[in-house]
Amino acid sequence: MDPNLLLLATIALLLGGFLKGATGAGAPVVGVPILAAIFDVQLAVAVFSVLNLFSNIWHSFAYRKHLGPFRLVYGFALSGAVGAIAGSVLLASLPTDALMASLAAMVLAYIFLRLFQPGWVLSRSAGMRLVPYVGIAGGLMQGAGGISAPVSVTFLNAMRLPREEFIATISVFFVTMSVVQIPSLAYLGILTTDRSLMAMAAAVPLFLAMPLGEWAAGYMSKAVFDRIILVLLAVIAVRLIWTSVS
Repeated sequence: MDPNLLLLATIALLLGGFLKGATGAGAPVVGVPILAAIFDVQLAVAVFSVLNLFSNIWHSFAYRKHLGPFRLVYGFALSGAVGAIAGSVLLASLPTDALMASLAAMVLAYIFLRLFQPGWVLSRSAGMRLVPYVGIAGGLMQGAGGISAPVSVTFLNAMRLPREEFIATISVFFVTMSVVQIPSLAYLGILTTDRSLMAMAAAVPLFLAMPLGEWAAGYMSKAVFDRIILVLLAVIAVRLIWTSVS
């Protein structure tokens, strides 16, 4: 393999790990497009399905003392699993491109709302009532389109959870998504033994960078963390639009 491409892949994994450590999300946003450009889309998705599982198990354990109410954390995750299974079943019949474009529009609308109404917040009581519905919606997008972050991250950001509770909650949700996704990828022949071994190797730079991100996050105010999540959502929205039209 070209050493320059290998270096680029390593840098992508380091950046993804740093972002994951700092915010609890975002590693695939950096890593998947670059790995897909170097190798192919299926390999990138397969590798990150394993990396997502391991990194979110790590964060779920590391932030376990910051877990919120059972209904929010596990109700969100379990309803997401139901949605993911349904999304996988409906994958062949759902208009994925239209779903991606609609989801991007929703995320952008939320970002504009936050920009023009910076004090807006989804109250915890309202958020708790929405948990099963948003969880199912996020799971449906994971099963049908392979990405749940636009729904799950937007929802938790709207509730303005503290960084530690945000990471604890989203990590449990992402672990559940990985547990549903990985068997599907293996059954379809996308996640092979060779790609699993590549994921093990890719975990080294990712995990090396995660503590650096966590260290940097110690110097972030709540407002800075919130802005980073909004930027991450904007990048995800642009990527969704690109995917839907390409």
